[in-house]
Amino acid sequence: MSTQAQATGRRAVKAVIPAAGLATRFLPATKAVPKELLPVVDRPVLQYIVEEAAAAGITDVLLVTGRGKTSMVDHFDRRPDVEARLEEKGDTERLAAVRRTSELADIYTCRQGEPLGLGHAVGVAASHVGDNAFAVLLGDEFVDENQPLLPAMLDLQAETGGIVLAFIEVSPEETSRYGIASVEVESGRGEDVVKVTGLVEKPSAAEAPSNLAVVGRYVLPASIFDAIHNTKPGSGGEIQLTDAMAQLLADGVPVHGIIYRGHRYDTGMPLGYLQAVVQLAVKRPDLGAEFRQWLTEFVATETGGAKG
Repeated sequence: MSTQAQATGRRAVKAVIPAAGLATRFLPATKAVPKELLPVVDRPVLQYIVEEAAAAGITDVLLVTGRGKTSMVDHFDRRPDVEARLEEKGDTERLAAVRRTSELADIYTCRQGEPLGLGHAVGVAASHVGDNAFAVLLGDEFVDENQPLLPAMLDLQAETGGIVLAFIEVSPEETSRYGIASVEVESGRGEDVVKVTGLVEKPSAAEAPSNLAVVGRYVLPASIFDAIHNTKPGSGGEIQLTDAMAQLLADGVPVHGIIYRGHRYDTGMPLGYLQAVVQLAVKRPDLGAEFRQWLTEFVATETGGAKG
């Protein structure tokens, strides 16, 4: 039986979160605080991502970190002193929230010595992942918890044994910011599941084969590690995951994509981060109504002042 055939039917239970970047767009805030720990209301970005993985049945999460990022691991550790203080105060709600972070999943870490690209970051996870399929969740985006994406990706990968990507539809002027896929419809899978026939990194609108952009969720077979090892530096002098996946596609590994139509929060840029904070704040039952009222009044005041 081939390795590819053996890989089918086994749903991935491990996830890798590459989080070694320098986050220069957020300096000086990220000089000492990892971007992944910037708060979105009262939870850091990274916690939303680990919660997304845990809700999909992922029990083992590896953080690929860099220098000065040990606090990411600390966030998921126990804090008996804080817990004791909250217990003394009778603050059961915050006590449960603090304890929950250490109960979401088993958190592991490894160091990426140099930021040599997403492919390289995924590659350093090889010894932890072993021969199992696994998910990759980029550390600056997450989806609405009421519109999950990862469970369907994990199920599809278990069925096919290949690569499963997440897509969003983008406008023509946005294709140069993403990896873009050429696809075809595969009968019996529904309109939101497509077969991938090619991948192009950041094409112009004229060169883009579709409007389907790869975003930060992947479910990959273990064979990706050999492909990464054999991948030469590409765009920006870095080892690109897209190039390694394209090699597996050329070798006959099935590649599928799921088009996500829910809400995706992209905190990788300051504007997207601020939008995520506002969008999630107005949804909060404990502060949403009051915050929405203030925000409406603030916008009206600012707009009126601008017109005046």
